[in-house]
Amino acid sequence: MDALVTPSLEPLIEALRSVGYTVVGPTVKDGAVRMAEIWSAEELPAGVGDAQEPGGYRLTERDDDMVFGFAAGPDSAKRYTQPPRQTLFRMRDQEIEEVEPEAPRVALLGVRACDLAAIAVQDRVFLGRHPDSAYRRRREALFLVAVNCAVPGGTCFCASMGTGPKATAGFDLAITELAAPHRFLIEPGSERGAQILTAIPHRAAEEDDLAAAQEVSRTAATRMGRQVDTTGIQDWLPAAHDHPRWTDVASRCLSCTNCTMACPTCFCSTVEDITDLSGDVAERSERWDSCFTLDFTELGGTPVRGSALARYRQWLTHKFATWYDQFGVSGCVGCGRCITWCPTGIDVTEELSCIR
Repeated sequence: MDALVTPSLEPLIEALRSVGYTVVGPTVKDGAVRMAEIWSAEELPAGVGDAQEPGGYRLTERDDDMVFGFAAGPDSAKRYTQPPRQTLFRMRDQEIEEVEPEAPRVALLGVRACDLAAIAVQDRVFLGRHPDSAYRRRREALFLVAVNCAVPGGTCFCASMGTGPKATAGFDLAITELAAPHRFLIEPGSERGAQILTAIPHRAAEEDDLAAAQEVSRTAATRMGRQVDTTGIQDWLPAAHDHPRWTDVASRCLSCTNCTMACPTCFCSTVEDITDLSGDVAERSERWDSCFTLDFTELGGTPVRGSALARYRQWLTHKFATWYDQFGVSGCVGCGRCITWCPTGIDVTEELSCIR
């Protein structure tokens, strides 16, 4: 099926809901563009933009009705592929109860190219040598509606990482929002995506529509707020073990873990055992953790990375260099969230430039 054009996303949302998907899309919540369940296209953030910088995020008003006129917000698809907390099993009166992993049918509307790349990274981690059956079920239940990014944020650098701004793979549908007149060009990326499109009133995309969509992605690629030179990074970054910049950045790092929580590819987790007040029921849960926490580095009761310097160096080196050794790709997709949501404004692109 070829690309089509529709003036509204309302039929798409209705079509997805009619086949049993919970539609999750961008909404304005808590002073940011957050991903949440939506029932109508009217809930999309029309006329909303954002301004992002190291350690800073604020919403802005646009002078149009574009509904995707902002950069990646704090939420990524990770929340739906690897939930922040999940119960593994429960023990009641000395009997073990298996807990069925939750795998809701969710249609994520507005997934950026950088986040599609992050999902591909997670697929390598969780579906590779040691497949995670719960992750597989959640992935299979996800329907991905990508949006080709038109407005990169001040901290974005996906073009440097080769992951955006145009979505090229890994989606069921890909939308490009076009102006004058306001319309949406939608391309299918899977058989089930094409099936959904048959239920949407539309017209076939014309040459002008396709050219306008290409221009959106071309222009976005030239407006990245940041850039990184990754040439030879697998070699020079691990070799910079004793660079003085590590001491400088460690003096600014709070080890708060914001960067790893917002990162769409960080997947560190830990397990917790909780007993209720009666003592009859115990539960083991898995929750997100971070390599920035001191306890996470414990081996044999002793932290192996006892300083913020050691933990930051390990994180940055793993993310941009040794991740290649493990998974064959970079662990960074250039979304810029770690820069925006760092309370002290640590900028990985600046740190890499100084260390290089």
